[in-house]
Amino acid sequence: MLAKFASDPARSRGRLFPEEESAHRSPFQRDRDRIIHASAFRRLKHKTQVFIEHEGDYFRTRLTHSIEVAQVARTLAGSFGLNQELTEAVALAHDLGHTPFGHTGEDALSALMAPYGGFDHNAQALRIVTDLERHYAEFDGLNLTWETLEGIAKHNGPVTGNLPYALVEYNARHDLELDTYASAEAQCAALADDIAYNSHDLHDGLRAELFSTDDLSELPILSDCFARVDAKYPDLNYYRRRHEALRRFFGVLVEDVLVESKARLADLNPQSVEDIRGAGRSMIQFSTPVWKDLKEIRAFLFTRMYRAPMVVKMRGKVTQMVDELFPLFMSNPDLLPKQWRKDVADSESEIELARIVADYISGMTDRFAIQEHKRLIGGVKPNNIVTGQIEFKD
Repeated sequence: MLAKFASDPARSRGRLFPEEESAHRSPFQRDRDRIIHASAFRRLKHKTQVFIEHEGDYFRTRLTHSIEVAQVARTLAGSFGLNQELTEAVALAHDLGHTPFGHTGEDALSALMAPYGGFDHNAQALRIVTDLERHYAEFDGLNLTWETLEGIAKHNGPVTGNLPYALVEYNARHDLELDTYASAEAQCAALADDIAYNSHDLHDGLRAELFSTDDLSELPILSDCFARVDAKYPDLNYYRRRHEALRRFFGVLVEDVLVESKARLADLNPQSVEDIRGAGRSMIQFSTPVWKDLKEIRAFLFTRMYRAPMVVKMRGKVTQMVDELFPLFMSNPDLLPKQWRKDVADSESEIELARIVADYISGMTDRFAIQEHKRLIGGVKPNNIVTGQIEFKD
């Protein structure tokens, strides 16, 4: 039985382009399935989480991260009586807009796109599922339900202020009510993301030997987790000990969200999904003490992992790749693959061309971006390569 404030697929606000409903799957199940079969979802296999995709087979990629997020999100949704299919759809789609090379690639592309409306991976995810996935005969994108699109656009909370162009353009024709909170299902996906990356970044950092088990055992929450493992298994070997501690850390985060969120929901007593959207605060959240501890853990990860010398060195290399590929394609759009050239021919301004180039680069996998940079540039500077120039009307 779904909670009163759950998203009911029978009451979905529908799709931008009306379709006949499936006899076997709910609208949210179809959304989830379309996301799984999308080209952009498959490319997540070769996109960075923290480490560049080819640096090791055991590190998380955007794909494995998204699968972990979906698993946690379904657990949370089930505990609250929410729609698990909608929750899973948002969780699986939440990172579709990420560039190659993780946040380093996004930072580089955001700087390059600053004169053209900026770049944001959440907005780009919406752009992918509403435009760039072009496989269906009757529409561009995946034609997902309003509820899934809402969750992709604002699972982290209301989106206000200076909006990314991708959100502005789509919202103008299909109002996602960006100034309100998303459904509880989308909020579960957002918190599942936090739980997943806080846990697996610690695991990947240990595997990369950027810090030690002893370092982790001094951090909040984790110190208690290690103490509990040592009390129960005093002679456990090194690898099993840290895995058991990280399992408990994961469990602490999940349990905290369950307890805190149920208290918030009891206080609000929502009678509909609209009550969740209009609550004025997130209903699915960590408690204040755990959130404070997580901030300390994130500060540790920032210093010891995200800004570790080996990671910073690679950040410089991949930033240079993006910085050189973008102006190359801007000056030489004929270098884009054939399927992109109609969009280029139809573009009427430098801004439109820049957004096409950003779409292309952001969709690259790590390995493809490295290969294309080597093939197209190598030791040659971009301004020494000239193919077809494009002129725009005034």
